[in-house]
Amino acid sequence: MYVERKPSNYLEDLRNEFKDSFSTFENSDEAFSVLIEFMNIENIYSAAVKKISTKLDILDDNFQQMHKHNPIHHLEKRVKELGSIISKLQRKGLPISVESANEHLQDIAGVRVICNYIEDIYAIEKLLLKQPDIELLKRKDYIEYPKSNGYRSLHIVVSIPVYLTEEVQYVAVEIQIRSIGMDMWASLEHKIRYKNEENTEHYRSILRQCATDITSVEHKMQDIHSEVFNNK
Repeated sequence: MYVERKPSNYLEDLRNEFKDSFSTFENSDEAFSVLIEFMNIENIYSAAVKKISTKLDILDDNFQQMHKHNPIHHLEKRVKELGSIISKLQRKGLPISVESANEHLQDIAGVRVICNYIEDIYAIEKLLLKQPDIELLKRKDYIEYPKSNGYRSLHIVVSIPVYLTEEVQYVAVEIQIRSIGMDMWASLEHKIRYKNEENTEHYRSILRQCATDITSVEHKMQDIHSEVFNNK
C-alpha cells in the first residue's frame, strides 16, 4: 500500500503566502523567478521518490517469491512542501535558492518504509544498497542506538539518478525504515509534541517506557515468526 501526500501548488497563492520569505530579494520579479524554480524541481524530487518506491516494491515482491514473506508492510512517500523548504533554509541561515536547497537539504524527497519485523528493516536496507545506481550518503541507526526520548528507526540518505530529456540529475532521498511498532510510537510522539505541547514533559517518561516495551514485544514476535517460518 502506498500513501502519498502531494500538495497542490497555485502560483498566486504561493506568491502571497511566501512574500515575506522573499523580502531579501531586490524586486518581486526576482522573487517570483525563484519561486518558479522551486516549483520546477518538485518534479525531479517526485521522480526520485517514485523511482525509490518502485525499487522497494520490486524487492518486496521478489522477497515474497523467494522466501514466502513480504518484509514491507506499506510505504509512505512525500516531497517536502515549498513552505517547509523555505522555512528550513531560513532557520539554517542559508540563501533561499534552488542551489542552496539542493546542496544543504537532504530530506526534500522522503520515503518511509514500514516493515513487519525488525530483521526486515536491515534486509531491505541491504538489498536496496546493493543496487549499483544507489549511493549511500548518510546512515543513522536509531534502532541500535535509540534517541534519548525512545525514538527508534533506521535513517539512510541515498543519491539516485533521475534521467531527464537532456541530462541526468542525482537526487538525494531520505529513507526511514522502521517496524510497525516503531511507526506507531513515532506517530503518537509526534502528535503529542506538536499538538499538545503543554503535556509533552508529562508524557516523556511514559513514552520512553512504551518504546522499551514495544521493542521487547517486537523481538518476541520476531522470534516466534523465525521459529515457525524456519521450521516449515
